[in-house]
Amino acid sequence: MVQSFTKPLTLENFLQLPETKPASEYIDGLIIQKPMPQGEHSVIQTELAPAINLAVKPKQTARAFTELRCTFGGRSTVPDIAVFLWNRIPRKENGRVANVFSIAPDWTIEILSPEQSQTKVIKNILYCLTHGTQMGWLIDPDKQSVFVYLPDQPTTAYDEPKARLPVPEFAKDFNLTVEALFNWLRE
Repeated sequence: MVQSFTKPLTLENFLQLPETKPASEYIDGLIIQKPMPQGEHSVIQTELAPAINLAVKPKQTARAFTELRCTFGGRSTVPDIAVFLWNRIPRKENGRVANVFSIAPDWTIEILSPEQSQTKVIKNILYCLTHGTQMGWLIDPDKQSVFVYLPDQPTTAYDEPKARLPVPEFAKDFNLTVEALFNWLRE
C-alpha cells in the first residue's frame, strides 16, 4: 500500500509516525507498506538469521537482525535480514545495541513474498549497494532461486541445488547451499 499526502512528507516527519505492521518504508517521499509475510517467507527468515548469527556472532564478526529499520541516504527501509559488521553496530553509551540504525547494512537480504513487487525489492537492494552494502541477496521461494547482487558486478542467479551461495568475506564461515536453504521449507 502506498500513502500519499497533499504536501510532501519529509523523512523526519515519516520517522515520527507510529510504526505499522507490517512495516512501512519511506522511499522517494512515499510511504510504502511492506506485504504481510506469509509461510515460506517466515520460515526462511526465522531459519536464516540464526544460522548466519551462529557463524558470525561467536567471534564478534557481525550480527544478523530481522525486520530492522535502516535509515540512510534519504530513505528508511526495513530489510528482511540486515547484517552488520560487529564494529559498525550502533551502540548506546552503555554498550547496548542502539535502537536507531542510520547506516546501510553490510549485507542485505530480502525474501520475495507473493504479490510483492520484485522491482521495488531489487531497487532497495541496489540502493543499499550504492551506500556501502557489500552484498545483497534476493531469495525467491517460488522459483527456488537466490539472486546475488554485488557493487559494480553483474547479478548472479543461483538455483542449482548443490550450489554454495556466496557470502561477504566477513561471513566466510557461513556455508549454505541452495538445497539446504529451500529444504527449510520442508521441515
